[in-house]
Amino acid sequence: MTWITAAAIGALVLAAVSTFGDFVWATWIPQHRAVFGLTHGTLLFLVVGLYLGLVARRPAYGAIAGTLIGFIAAASFYLLAPMTGVWIMFAVWIGAWELLTVLQVRLQSMPTTLNALLVRGGIASLACGAAFYAVSGIWFPFNPVGWDYLWHFSAWTIAYLPGFAALFVANMPRPISPSQRRHP
Repeated sequence: MTWITAAAIGALVLAAVSTFGDFVWATWIPQHRAVFGLTHGTLLFLVVGLYLGLVARRPAYGAIAGTLIGFIAAASFYLLAPMTGVWIMFAVWIGAWELLTVLQVRLQSMPTTLNALLVRGGIASLACGAAFYAVSGIWFPFNPVGWDYLWHFSAWTIAYLPGFAALFVANMPRPISPSQRRHP
C-alpha cells in the first residue's frame, strides 16, 4: 500500500466515524456534557489507533495506544478549558497529533530523531487543523435536523487527509529500485 492510499483510507474511515458522531450528537445528545465529549474523543482515537495498527499489522497495540491518546486529549481539554477557555483546544490538538506521530513511528518500528518527530507531528497538526478550520462551518447554522451528512463526510475527509498524509509519508516502505536489489 502506498502512503497516499493509506492516508486516503485513513481519512475516509475517520470521516465516516466522525460523521456518525455528528449524527449521534445531533440525534441523541440533547445537551453537551463532558462525559459525552470524553467518550467521543476516546472512541474516535481508538479508531485512529486501530487503523494505524492495522496498517502496521499491530492492531491491538494501535487500538490501545489510540484509546489512551484520545482519552488524554479529551480529558486535557475538559480539565483545562475552564481555566484557559476553549482556545486550549489548539494545544490539545497539536499534542494529540504529536502523540499519533510517536505512535505511528513505534508501530512501524522505524528509526527517527526527536526533531523529525516534532516536525512531522507539527505538520500533521497544523495541516489537519487548517483543513478542519476551513470546513468547520459544517455545524452552522446549528440546525441538526437539516444537516447534509454527505457534506459532513466530505468535510471530515478533507479535514483528516493532511494529518494522515503527514503520518504516512515518511513511514511507508519504499519500493526497492532495480539498482538496490541484491543479486545472488
